Amino acid sequence: VISGQPAGLDGLPELYSILRGEVASVTDYGAFVKIPGYRKQGLVHKSEMSATRIDNPSEIVDVGEQVWIKVIGKEINDEKVKLSFSMKAVNQGSGRDLDPNNVMAEQDARRRKRFLDNTSQRITLEAVLNTTCKKCGCTGHFAKDCFSQAGLQYSLVPEEEEEPASQSVQSAPQKRKKEKKAKKEKKKKERKRHSSSSSDSSDDTKRAKHSHKHSEKKKKHKKHKHKSH
Repeated sequence: VISGQPAGLDGLPELYSILRGEVASVTDYGAFVKIPGYRKQGLVHKSEMSATRIDNPSEIVDVGEQVWIKVIGKEINDEKVKLSFSMKAVNQGSGRDLDPNNVMAEQDARRRKRFLDNTSQRITLEAVLNTTCKKCGCTGHFAKDCFSQAGLQYSLVPEEEEEPASQSVQSAPQKRKKEKKAKKEKKKKERKRHSSSSSDSSDDTKRAKHSHKHSEKKKKHKKHKHKSH
């Protein structure tokens, strides 16, 4: 019997002891190992099988295989005894303890404890969020934490819908396009005016030339008449 152990843990292997056992079953999360002379089997979690990451425990061990293990955890949960073993802390060839000061074992124990604490906090938070207050009828808090007066109920103020930023971003290029279009139309109008004015001026010059020639012809004709007389 190990001294200082809680009731219910008698007849179990000593904590941090090195033992040789046989793989009884393999699951997705690890392997159960039975130790000769003990009725209770222990779990080697896949994180305790190797120093490297293991995704499939069946690739590491087979049922009936002999392995070296180190006892890294003994606890009672709801009157159920739970044994935790480690393979990575022991040399599988010689059975030598690779963690004689139990540094790795203590780190893993703290990590497991943190995980359990976080899980319990998450469950408590969800329970509070889904609770309906008996005082005001709102959800998310208990009656003892309610600040509202009897008969009064509070509801959340709906948030004002803001115009999406994409509209303001899109409006700038649209404005630029409109401005460019207007400039092009203005240029076209100016060209038309210029062409019309130039055509008018060319017509005027043609008329002036034609009248000048006609007057010269008249003068010549008069001179010719005068000479004949």
